[in-house]
Amino acid sequence: MAKKQKKHLIRLVVQIFFLALIILISVNHFRSEQGLAPLLIGAPSLHAVCPFGGVITIYTYFTEGAFIQKIHQSAFTLMWLVLGLTLLFGPVFCGWVCPFGTVQEFIGKIGRKIFKKRYNNFIPSVIDKPLRYLRYVILALVVVNTAISGKLLFSNFDPYYALFNIWSSEVTRLSLLVLGLTLIGSLFVERPWCKYLCPLGALLGIFNLFRIVKLKRNENICINCKVCDRVCPMNIDISTSKTITDHQCISCLLCTDEIACPVSNSLNFSVLERKNPKEDLKKDSGDKIEESDSGGVK
Repeated sequence: MAKKQKKHLIRLVVQIFFLALIILISVNHFRSEQGLAPLLIGAPSLHAVCPFGGVITIYTYFTEGAFIQKIHQSAFTLMWLVLGLTLLFGPVFCGWVCPFGTVQEFIGKIGRKIFKKRYNNFIPSVIDKPLRYLRYVILALVVVNTAISGKLLFSNFDPYYALFNIWSSEVTRLSLLVLGLTLIGSLFVERPWCKYLCPLGALLGIFNLFRIVKLKRNENICINCKVCDRVCPMNIDISTSKTITDHQCISCLLCTDEIACPVSNSLNFSVLERKNPKEDLKKDSGDKIEESDSGGVK
């Protein structure tokens, strides 16, 4: 148990590190605008350190050889790094790195204490499941409209930018409204922005279908305790799947035998297909019988 708590702590430390980093970058950017020297690190804009900026400037970059307004080379580079990491391990950026996802998760801990088992189960399945595809509509609208206009329209309602750049006059009332609703919603639903609205999460979620290192459940030793289902922040039915390819998975690892699952090697990351230990035992027994028969004939 202590070993699992330690691994859970590792994820928490990673989350806090990137959250603190973004806060520091935001403070430094504010200080630079006030004519003050930055603290510890430089003072880039939040657009420069957001991989989604690279996504929405792809069309302009490949057609005109330039970035859209306010997007920097660093965002384009970060995009490729995040996509490469996602191809390997799935959306670990969402589950481990994204500061806005971390803020929602921390607020969700308060909601879980208030509502206990009801937390993250308020929205009926008949509404919840189709609502999860709304983020793909948003992704398409953002990419198409940005390509047409050549401007960063998404920042007008981006809660991430509003939260970490709240001091700026560039933050719109609409983005503040979306931010407020998201933070309040996090008391009832875990990661509501990630689950229903985030366009970057929508793009990265597609990689769950063909990522190289997959999250797999060993049906032969799983005890169907459904702990994995209960701890999943995205409400995925993990206990009924052999390989978790759900587009909502954020690779947080909370469900795995590294943290929550009580059975070793029952649920973890793997590249190769799992073998059935019972079949291996039968095969070994069969080989021994054949060897014995062969020895008798001789």
